[in-house]
Amino acid sequence: MTAALGVLTSASATLLIVAFYFFTGMRVGILRGRHGIKAPLCAGHPEFDRAYRVHLNTLEQMAITLPLLWVATLFPIGPLWLPGAIGLVWVVGRILYLRAYMADPEKRLIGAATSGLLNIALLLLGLAGLVSAWLAFR
Repeated sequence: MTAALGVLTSASATLLIVAFYFFTGMRVGILRGRHGIKAPLCAGHPEFDRAYRVHLNTLEQMAITLPLLWVATLFPIGPLWLPGAIGLVWVVGRILYLRAYMADPEKRLIGAATSGLLNIALLLLGLAGLVSAWLAFR
C-alpha cells in the first residue's frame, strides 16, 4: 500500500505537469489568433513571443523533469511521496516562471531557478535510489 502512495503522487504530478503544458500551448494558439500571427511564423507580437517562449521552455524542462520524476519514484529513497511532491512543486515553479516572463522576461529567474533546483533534487533522489537498488541487487 505504501509503494502505491509514491506512484499515485507521481502520477498526479505527471498529469498536472502535462495539463500545465497543455494550458501553455492553448495560450500560444489563442494569442496567435488574437495577434494575427499566421503559421509557420513564431514571432510577431511581444505578448505572443513571451507566451511562445514559456511554452517551449516548459517543454524543454519537461524532457528533464518527467524521466527524473519516474526514476526517483521507481527507485525510492526516503519518503515514497517525495518525488511526486517535488513534481507538484515544480508546477508551482513553472507558474511563477509563466507569470514573471509574461510581465517582464528579465524577472523570470525565480521560476526558472525553482524548476532547475527541483530537477537537481529529482536527479539526486533518482541517482541515490538507483545506486541503492544496484547495490542491493549484487
